[in-house]
Amino acid sequence: MTEKEAKPPIRVKMKIGEIEFEIECQEEQLQSTVEKILSTVTEKLKGTLLITERTAPPLRAETCKGLIQKLWEDEWFATQRNLGQVHSEMARRGFHYDRTAVAHALIDLVKDGILAREGKPRRYQYAQKRPP
Repeated sequence: MTEKEAKPPIRVKMKIGEIEFEIECQEEQLQSTVEKILSTVTEKLKGTLLITERTAPPLRAETCKGLIQKLWEDEWFATQRNLGQVHSEMARRGFHYDRTAVAHALIDLVKDGILAREGKPRRYQYAQKRPP
């Protein structure tokens, strides 16, 4: 028996997006085999991505604080707003954050000097401290 015959083949399962495949080969063949498969899959996905990019809207990744800053830039805080109003406006624009996350972001913007906070706890009103 030679050394190659003594080694059992390596089995690898991979999933990339919707594509799933399984490789079985000797250890020294693994890297080149995986590289060939990945280049083929990459080319295939490039073709499908070009189609989906035209039809699907771009993904939006926004932080809670960033969204509130956008409201400030749009001068939405020209009139005083409470936490519930801010939370509702963000939801209306398609962003559904937890109320506590919105409250923390508002506090951060007060500390940053962008918003002013008036009132008593649980009834705070937020307004723009300075123009955008």
